[in-house]
Amino acid sequence: MMRKLLAVALVMLPFTAVAADAPMLPNYAKTLDEVISSSETGGPGGSGNAKVQVVTILGDPSKPGPYSQLLKVSAGAKIPSHHHAGDRIGTVLKGIWHFGFGPKFAESELKTLPVGSVYTEPSNAPHFAMTADEAVVVLITGFGPTDTVYENPSDDPTAHK
Repeated sequence: MMRKLLAVALVMLPFTAVAADAPMLPNYAKTLDEVISSSETGGPGGSGNAKVQVVTILGDPSKPGPYSQLLKVSAGAKIPSHHHAGDRIGTVLKGIWHFGFGPKFAESELKTLPVGSVYTEPSNAPHFAMTADEAVVVLITGFGPTDTVYENPSDDPTAHK
């Protein structure tokens, strides 16, 4: 019996060491209204578009590990094609998001995503988005580090500052 326990302990030891190095999630519980009313933090993973506020709510998207961000997007926003390092998942929390995949913005390729819709942003896959007459809030979850790279560098709003 002692040998079996020792064997199990030896097998589990590497997993315990990996788990000890992993980032710990904090205690976090907020309503949708509380999350949406959070103040802008900025940070990697946003589009750099003046109509998009980034609110990092958990983790640090500039470092390895899980993170969650809100994208608060004003009405009338158009975000050209770009991609991010690391896989990301988006969930529409408020408004109607128009989202598409491809190397160039193409309104005909946009899919209309109402509240509750879920979509992916695979690592390095170009995508684009827009809002119409209302603001939109999207929850992004991913594994950092992340960034934003525009398919056409002249579309990058941060390069023109």
